[in-house]
Amino acid sequence: MRIGVISDTHLEGVTSRLMDIYEDYFSDVDMIVHAGDLVSVEVVDFLKQKPLHVVQGNMDNLDIKQRFPKKKIVEVGRFRLGLVHGWGSPFGIERRIRSEFTHVHAVIYGHSHRPANHNDKEVIFFNPGSATGFSMGGSHSIGILDIEETIRGSIIVL
Repeated sequence: MRIGVISDTHLEGVTSRLMDIYEDYFSDVDMIVHAGDLVSVEVVDFLKQKPLHVVQGNMDNLDIKQRFPKKKIVEVGRFRLGLVHGWGSPFGIERRIRSEFTHVHAVIYGHSHRPANHNDKEVIFFNPGSATGFSMGGSHSIGILDIEETIRGSIIVL
């Protein structure tokens, strides 16, 4: 299973940049996960070309917030993936979001606009960074999770 992971797009609609990201990196994935701050339903409709899991972010409009939960569990084979946007300062965000989930193998999140891909006490924390919104490090990024016998994440700097 190959999962395209995106977050913090902050788009009012589908742009050529988003179409390029889809074509170049997500056209061959089995599923897409968006970790919030989509901002518009048009982005959801575009990404639904593949099976899609979405959570709302703090900057999402009312329509997004009514349609999607703040957090969810996505089950892929024997693995449980926690999906949440996050909140507050980027410092300490993983400590805050960890308490939202029990018995997960990975936590996928956004909010900080900073990519992360590491294991902490047997839980993978994976943040694809900001795909098209403001970028903390000056570059935009997305992620790919490859799930087979293990979960292997990679960050792709755009």
